[in-house]
Amino acid sequence: MKKTVLPALLALALATSPLTMLAQSCPATSAVVSVGTGTPSKTGLAITQNTTWTRNNIYLLNGTVYVNSGVTLTIEAGTIIKGDLNNQGALVIRQGGKLIAAGTATQPIVFTSNQPAGQRAPGDWGGVIICGRAPINQNGNPSIEGGVEANYGGTDPADNSGVLQYVRIEYPGVAFLPNSEINGLTLGGVGYGTTIDHVQVTGSGDDSFEWFGGTVNAKYLIALAGTDDDFDTDNGFSGRVQYGLAVRDPRRGDIATGGVSNGFESDNDATGSANAPQTSAVFSNMTVLLPTTPTPAAPFNNSNGAQIRRNSALSIFNSVFAGRRFGLELNSNSTNLTTNNAQGGSLVFANNVLAGYTAPGRAGRVTSNSGLTAGFTINGFVGGNGNDTTRTVAALGLNADNFAFEGNCSNNKPCVPSLDLPAASLLNTGAAFTNAKLTGSGNGGPNSTFDVVTFRGAFGSTNWAAGWTNFNPQNTCYNLPGQTLATKPANDQVQSLSVAPNPTAGEALLSFELKTADVATVRITDALGRKVAVIEAGRLSAGPQQLALPSTLHNGVYIATVTTNQTSQTVRFVVAK
Repeated sequence: MKKTVLPALLALALATSPLTMLAQSCPATSAVVSVGTGTPSKTGLAITQNTTWTRNNIYLLNGTVYVNSGVTLTIEAGTIIKGDLNNQGALVIRQGGKLIAAGTATQPIVFTSNQPAGQRAPGDWGGVIICGRAPINQNGNPSIEGGVEANYGGTDPADNSGVLQYVRIEYPGVAFLPNSEINGLTLGGVGYGTTIDHVQVTGSGDDSFEWFGGTVNAKYLIALAGTDDDFDTDNGFSGRVQYGLAVRDPRRGDIATGGVSNGFESDNDATGSANAPQTSAVFSNMTVLLPTTPTPAAPFNNSNGAQIRRNSALSIFNSVFAGRRFGLELNSNSTNLTTNNAQGGSLVFANNVLAGYTAPGRAGRVTSNSGLTAGFTINGFVGGNGNDTTRTVAALGLNADNFAFEGNCSNNKPCVPSLDLPAASLLNTGAAFTNAKLTGSGNGGPNSTFDVVTFRGAFGSTNWAAGWTNFNPQNTCYNLPGQTLATKPANDQVQSLSVAPNPTAGEALLSFELKTADVATVRITDALGRKVAVIEAGRLSAGPQQLALPSTLHNGVYIATVTTNQTSQTVRFVVAK
């Protein structure tokens, strides 16, 4: 929410990368449905009756598309939605409208760039904006950031804007106007009746996630290789968020004059006023990482794992920070309000691990104070409260691939990080849920109560990101309807995939082996990428599998794609009767 944000970036790498050749190997795009005016005008196109987008089509946001009050847009699991570059495609849910985007672990919903594989970049399209009628601390009925025609805020903390589950948002964040950018996912005055979990934002041209007021809760969020801040909270946001991962590309950041790319950035409002409701969101079990190879670019020179400023009372528990130059910054402008919040207990930073901050003044700092909050010291605040500032990054015991993302994977192979904690990691213990901010029913809603776990950071022994995420979407075609899962190595889960006989005169068996029990779906497409048949195999046990392919296929070349929670593998076969 700030400055002119310009993507830093990977253009030089793309100019010589084999990724630029990917478009030549992708199948032709099929079944595209254009939605929008075909112009960049923010007047856009309004959806005025209940509408469903289905996974057998690819939808192109050809300009700004609004969902009006009283209208529900339903998006089927497994649907691909692309945003147009020239016409600044964006999806905006207005107050009173609803988005029902309930993907699954095996069929996530994907919003992505319309640019070819290998040529995508932050800001290729607008992003997803949801506006509700929950309380904010701004007067009147303000317009949401981003230059679009939508207002936000109200008096209903339980307002329901729909469902967002198992959703990826890739290469959004167009800078429509200076100081008015569209983020990856923008939530303005969204109420706790809304369900948000399992959302990944990759390569945003501005913030990955930004909340402007509201009470909505969320779980299982991933901010990957964004440009500005990973998690930005403003204007009285008071929701609860648990389990979030942020991994940055050290070459990509907010390169505007004075630009800083923080993990968290939090304001009560833009002027640091005492307007109510106060920004008082509570985050727990967050992992905020910045790789230090290659050397981070200028936007990270003065950046923080978390910057809490302008009278915000944001609280962070049971989390881990590594890579940025400073751990926690409290900025109070000239009135000491933020440090007063910390001293008074409305702003809490507890049971966190700040790794690599052993140099004096790096774990925590206070800036822009005109005086001192009585009895408050930043060293006591960050060094106490159960926080650990003594560790190196290596001492965390994370798997090395936890720092992998699009652009730095070995030989441009798909990134499949093992995010579950190794047994020896110090992060397996140390969490605490005794503070009053973590107990009780919270502000209501489906994700209001925090899970009580022992581990710090976003992951324990289970990798909740497995299957539905994509850590290298630059290398994904997205040209065939319903093909939303990232391609993964053959030995990941599905092995020995074959069709016999091949060629076949009609009847044939699809054979493969599963390393572990899993749910499997088989999708058959013809040589042009058109869907021919789908076999819902259900949950299969580990070991050899055989499924009968349809015997009614006409002569031709076909592709069978086996999709599980963990992988998607294909085999080609020929029908010759």
